[in-house]
Amino acid sequence: MHGVLVIDKPQGPTSFEVVRRVRSTLGLKRAGHTGTLDPMATGVLAVCLGEATKLAGLLTDGDKAYDAVVKLGIRTDTQDVTGTVLETRPVPPLSAELLESALRSFRGTFLQVPPMFSAVKVKGKRLYEHARAGESVERTPRQVTVHSLVLRDFSASECTLSLRCSKGFFVRSLADALGQTLGCGGALKSLRRTASGPFGLDRAMPLSQVEALGVAGPSSRAQLEARIIPMADALPELPVVQVSEQDVPRVLHGVSLLLGPEAPAGRVRVLGPDRQLLAVGEVREGRLAYVRVVVPR
Repeated sequence: MHGVLVIDKPQGPTSFEVVRRVRSTLGLKRAGHTGTLDPMATGVLAVCLGEATKLAGLLTDGDKAYDAVVKLGIRTDTQDVTGTVLETRPVPPLSAELLESALRSFRGTFLQVPPMFSAVKVKGKRLYEHARAGESVERTPRQVTVHSLVLRDFSASECTLSLRCSKGFFVRSLADALGQTLGCGGALKSLRRTASGPFGLDRAMPLSQVEALGVAGPSSRAQLEARIIPMADALPELPVVQVSEQDVPRVLHGVSLLLGPEAPAGRVRVLGPDRQLLAVGEVREGRLAYVRVVVPR
């Protein structure tokens, strides 16, 4: 069983726990996710199954989309409402004009410092491990891009945002920074990921449904397996290079191929005659090299 199963993650479990439960339900040895969601967050978590785990790093590179609710008037150590409150302040009278003015600086490309309570590794440990040990470590700002940031709604002390951003962007840090800009503090109240790369909520299954179908019998199991996205379709933005039966062994052994002048330049999906994914490659000056070779079983 090889491909991508898109889970609608519930609030509570970690991303690792979701993967463990999917792996157990399907009886697989290998599975991995394509971008961590905090336990409090819900929504799209793409889980790579079997040989598709070789694509996980490539799928993680895709943009993400979120719906978020920011609670204003507080600051916490985790930058979300699950943390310890460090400070409370009165919230100024909110208006669309005030919030739009504050949000303006968070659109585009800029540097963002990862929060201490995050899975980013520094000195061989996750930042949240340092934080739980009472250690504060220096964090290198990382370049991130917010492609769109829309104010959906607001009340006297909360605002609802929709955004699409690059990988590595922390919405919790946005909530904290927005609160600082408004002078009252802010913390993330809720977060729902609506898309991760090419995978949206329209292709997602609730974790509870996956587990129920996995133990309900052959017909239900077939229904579940039908929702697994084939590896050949997991990177739809990449053009296709299809190779002949004779060239399949060369691809699987990482032997570079000289393609014709009509071959697309840049990163491509390399498919065999049966349309199965063999590799993700890179075409330069008509020659195909490999970013990741996938062995179909």
